[in-house]
Amino acid sequence: MSNGKKALVCGAGGFIGGHLVKRLKSEGYWVRGVDIKMHEFCETEADDFIQGDLRDPVLCGKIVQDGINEVYQLAADMGGAGFVFTGEHDADIMHNSAMLNLNMVHASAKAGVEKIFYSSSACIYPERNQMEPDNPVLSEDSAYPAAPDSEYGWEKLFSERLYFSFQKNYGIKVKVARFHNIFGEVGTWEGGREKAPAAMCRKVAETPDGGEIEMWGDGKQTRSFLHVAECLDGVRKFMDSDLAGPYNIGSDEMVTINQLAEMAMDIAGKKITIKHIEGPLGVRGRNSDNRLIQKELGWAPSKPLRYGMERTYNWIAEQVKNAG
Repeated sequence: MSNGKKALVCGAGGFIGGHLVKRLKSEGYWVRGVDIKMHEFCETEADDFIQGDLRDPVLCGKIVQDGINEVYQLAADMGGAGFVFTGEHDADIMHNSAMLNLNMVHASAKAGVEKIFYSSSACIYPERNQMEPDNPVLSEDSAYPAAPDSEYGWEKLFSERLYFSFQKNYGIKVKVARFHNIFGEVGTWEGGREKAPAAMCRKVAETPDGGEIEMWGDGKQTRSFLHVAECLDGVRKFMDSDLAGPYNIGSDEMVTINQLAEMAMDIAGKKITIKHIEGPLGVRGRNSDNRLIQKELGWAPSKPLRYGMERTYNWIAEQVKNAG
């Protein structure tokens, strides 16, 4: 049943964007999706899907027309550690993602869009606060003095300031959330751009019981991971509020990458050896600090990591089986 609102999802052909389109449709929105590619793993549920490049300002001006009330800007040039932290893609990451955001916030403000959501990242936080795996500091106010560990993080931080500048000067309502390792089914699971949960699930699914998988580093680096359904609960509650952020949206259930792999093995019912090798790692410790968003918005994750890992593993195991 329609709620009379129109939403634009930028990055609708991607992992989180594809899930968001489905979520908004279930809430009665008319949804336009846009992406440079179609969704790899499922048919879009968008009412209108435009395949196009958001680096083109003319396209951005067109897609915010027709009475769009809300814009969700999730599009970015991104990937997992194997893509972001090698340094080989820094220029493209910064140029492409900055162009997307410069175009979209300008077009949205010019068209009179009511509010725009921007998905920033935990990668904006200073590297100095994430050197200890057991005690990372990632409260929202710790972002400055700025010192992200990657150009991806620097671009995200620039774009946060861009959106808030447009709010100040043009009056468009801006919502900025810093995502912390969002994962789940129906997302990239191979090819180098997949995140750690998908990579671990794929490796375990592909490896026979008693076999061996490779892992970058010693596996003692820590992270927290949030299932995509929980992420969208936070995003939607945030968008319906009068708050602007920035807020962390993530889980505070911190695990080592060794523990993440062992969880995937346990779900699969396999005993597998881990071989630690050289590779890009990112920071030593990262965990979402949810105190501010819980206090001001009343949001917190409701399910444990295991819940999302079971769903993700089962989906990836099916992809591996079909690919074989």
